[in-house]
Amino acid sequence: MKNRLTRINDEIKKELSLLLRGSLKDPRLNAMASCTRSEVTADLKYCKAYISIFGDDDVKTSCMQAIESSKGYIRSSIAQSLNLRQTPEFKFILDDSLEHSERISKILKETR
Repeated sequence: MKNRLTRINDEIKKELSLLLRGSLKDPRLNAMASCTRSEVTADLKYCKAYISIFGDDDVKTSCMQAIESSKGYIRSSIAQSLNLRQTPEFKFILDDSLEHSERISKILKETR
């Protein structure tokens, strides 16, 4: 069961990244947005999708609004491409781990 969830998580992550790069036509969506991780519950009803967006806080806010308003389209596109019995409901979470690691790297370089 765990291997199945891992495969589903990887497939959702891949499909979401493709959708964010090309299929969504919202002008608020930044070209530098991608899905870094997805976590599906065991019953496949819910999925947390972590979205990384390159830009300042205003860009991140507008991109997350665009993604939230496209939830229905995203869910139907994933349902068509993955052919799951039940398509999860998505919760999109802004992932700032890349920026956090950059700050840590910068601090480490300054201490050397």
